[in-house]
Amino acid sequence: MNTSELKEFLDSKVIAYNNPKFIESDPIQIPHRFSLKEDIEIASFLTATIAWGNRKMIIKNADRMMQLLGNSPYDFIINHKESDLEAFKGFVHRTFNAEDLSYFVKSLQNIYVNHGGLEAVFEKHASENGMQTAIHEFKKTFFSINHPSRTLKHVGDPKKGSAAKRLNMMLRWLVRSDQAGVDFGIWKTISPSALSCPLDVHSGNVARKLGVLTRKQNDAKALLELDTALRTLDPKDPVKYDFALFGLGVFEGF
Repeated sequence: MNTSELKEFLDSKVIAYNNPKFIESDPIQIPHRFSLKEDIEIASFLTATIAWGNRKMIIKNADRMMQLLGNSPYDFIINHKESDLEAFKGFVHRTFNAEDLSYFVKSLQNIYVNHGGLEAVFEKHASENGMQTAIHEFKKTFFSINHPSRTLKHVGDPKKGSAAKRLNMMLRWLVRSDQAGVDFGIWKTISPSALSCPLDVHSGNVARKLGVLTRKQNDAKALLELDTALRTLDPKDPVKYDFALFGLGVFEGF
């Protein structure tokens, strides 16, 4: 496949998967329950944080997190007391547990009270060349208060070699605006052109089969290679191809 054929093929798959039906089986359904900007972005961040493994289990446990936050995540985060966190006991999603969730709530409170909110923290270091520095700086801010060392692993850092799949997915949800109503596009201070594809086993394997990725590991170097290829296909909206790569891998077994 030459470049124009590849673009035509992937564009057709974006159209096939970037539509409201996608929401029904995807974790993005969780933030779609909310209308308040802060609720959407907090639900997106927490849902994306546990987005690895079985998709039905991700959705089930993200729903459980929203219940624990009284289905009003922003209000809970701003106004919670230490005793409110006791309700988290027993919560677990793979290696993410109640201790991690409790810290996330405390850190999010710090971010909204002292740093202007999630969007402000990411926007501060956003660049048209990409969001890798912004993600790195976000992690520094997120863990700037006293934290359990075990929780560090739940936030990726591109400068330590991570593809930061979950944060890149959250950024796609919140920054990218589409006409299909899947991604929210509520963060207007960051350009969709700066976004990176959420690189996981599905999108990575499909990208390799299509010849747009050669590196074998799904790490920061692979993400840069994939970003470069996707930006040649659509420099303004490169992460729309996440729908194509993910859909081909998960729904078509490509």
